[in-house]
Amino acid sequence: MAAIGRPCFWHGGSLWIGESRGRTQWHRHHAHQIAIALRGRFGFRTEPEGDWCGYAGAFVASECTHQFEIDGSATVAHLFVEPESSAGRALTARYPTPAVAELPPDAVRAAARLLRQGLQAGHGARALAGAATAAIAELSGSTPGLERQPDPRLGPALDYIRAHLADTVQLRDVAAAVALSESRFRHLFVAETGSSFRAYVLWLRINLAVEAALSGATWTEAAHLAGFADSAHLTRTHKRMFGIEPTALRARPPANALTST
Repeated sequence: MAAIGRPCFWHGGSLWIGESRGRTQWHRHHAHQIAIALRGRFGFRTEPEGDWCGYAGAFVASECTHQFEIDGSATVAHLFVEPESSAGRALTARYPTPAVAELPPDAVRAAARLLRQGLQAGHGARALAGAATAAIAELSGSTPGLERQPDPRLGPALDYIRAHLADTVQLRDVAAAVALSESRFRHLFVAETGSSFRAYVLWLRINLAVEAALSGATWTEAAHLAGFADSAHLTRTHKRMFGIEPTALRARPPANALTST
């Protein structure tokens, strides 16, 4: 499966609006995923012998193993939201499923309209990020300030992790940075994020590597920048998380995103 599109990254999330054809391999990732069809439809399934379900908009829960399928006539926006972020917490509350949920049609149409407007603004990263976060707010139904606040030690811990991705990030070092024992921090991290420490670090590293490669670095350079041993390590991890090899990604504004069917 190859994917051509426009990537956009921000603190706590990322967006890919693009065109592709085919079927991913089975995969799972730390982030919640929102898939919105700007044109056509797409499919998900969560069981090897299960039926494919078609969607115009779908929510995929963090760590849900799934396959994605699309034909060449569709253009899809994929939004990835870290579940420990305020937007991620709102999505968890709105869609309390461990698997895939269909999104409300009215909210899907509103989100698609916001994303098209972001593209019409000239494909700039700021416009796309603004459109993406507005679409996420539309789909989560969140009201800022009303969601449960995370443990105050989580934010500094996540900042420390992001600042040391190119190094060997050890749980004990992050725990020490927020004045907790290793065991207490491990418990806190899982309770607050719903993810293991290792899975979260890999998720951040993958995003950093993809962003670097699509900005002009070679995949080997991107792998080393993000703390992977080599490009083969990056490729294996990306395939496990997204179901395709990173070299299948091509950065280019999607041609048909501004027209719907």
